[in-house]
Amino acid sequence: MNNAIEVAGLVKHFGEVKALDGVDFTVPTGTVVGLLGPNGAGKTTAVRVLTTLLHPTAGRATVVGHDVVAQADQVRKVIGLSGQYAAVDEILTGRENLEMVAGLYHMSRADQRQRANDLLERFDLLDAADRPAKTYSGGMRRRLDLAGALVARPQVMVLDEPTTGLDPRSRIGMWDVIRELVAEGATLLLTTQYLEEADLLTNSIVVIDHGRVIARGTSDELKAQVGGERVEVVITDRGQLANAAAVMRRVAGADAEVNPDDRRVTVPTSASGGAAALVDVVRELDTAAVGIDDIMLRRPTLDDVFLSLTGHVAEDETSPAMAGPKER
Repeated sequence: MNNAIEVAGLVKHFGEVKALDGVDFTVPTGTVVGLLGPNGAGKTTAVRVLTTLLHPTAGRATVVGHDVVAQADQVRKVIGLSGQYAAVDEILTGRENLEMVAGLYHMSRADQRQRANDLLERFDLLDAADRPAKTYSGGMRRRLDLAGALVARPQVMVLDEPTTGLDPRSRIGMWDVIRELVAEGATLLLTTQYLEEADLLTNSIVVIDHGRVIARGTSDELKAQVGGERVEVVITDRGQLANAAAVMRRVAGADAEVNPDDRRVTVPTSASGGAAALVDVVRELDTAAVGIDDIMLRRPTLDDVFLSLTGHVAEDETSPAMAGPKER
């Protein structure tokens, strides 16, 4: 089967709110596709439809060839889901949590113990295996939750913002776990707000906003759409901002963004010309006698992508699906 997941014209309404408004995308077997967007974009709603937790208002979606509405039971047998919040029983130990999940899949007691032990070792949780999950750190709970999603060895994994709320160290640890799954040939649908995360972990990205797909492609292709890298300069003298912007505009051949509050001027560069543009900006500003407090070359951020594609940044919103208004 070429595509593990196929989504066509997916629509989901909550009252008057269109959480999904005709979404189309595919996840080829053995690849990792990132579903990128801000809170409220529709990512979690799409995940809930694909994992049979919600019925779509219109459109169609299949997972490993099974229709998510007509063949929901078959879909549940081939997927693993790790949601935004770790779904662990805090009273039970880590081992008991995994054995409970294995029991739901009707594994024998011996197989439950073996599978739990294997996953605890894989996710570096053996030392804490017999402690109540309520004593776990946020990163440990997320690892335990992901381990639970892998108990039945699913063909498709759906990870819904798996690193949201984690500290940097725990986030890097979760990335390592996901990379291991990828190296083993897993098929993953990963939703995230972080362009860096999608860049590191995915083969391709689908960008959604207000329930619609607004862009798709590899990380590099998306960055090229917003001008590749950016040269950012903090000017010593605020009175030189206009002069600095004119110089940088001429060097980059693109409009400069000026932030008077922190004396910052930013210009996009071509995908392959960032380093050369940085050198040229330094030289030309020096020739123009414009003092520099700081200068850097950075890659586009999620806000850069959304500002370019939609005209607004990825503001923090509450997802209609999370708010739970009446479904129709």
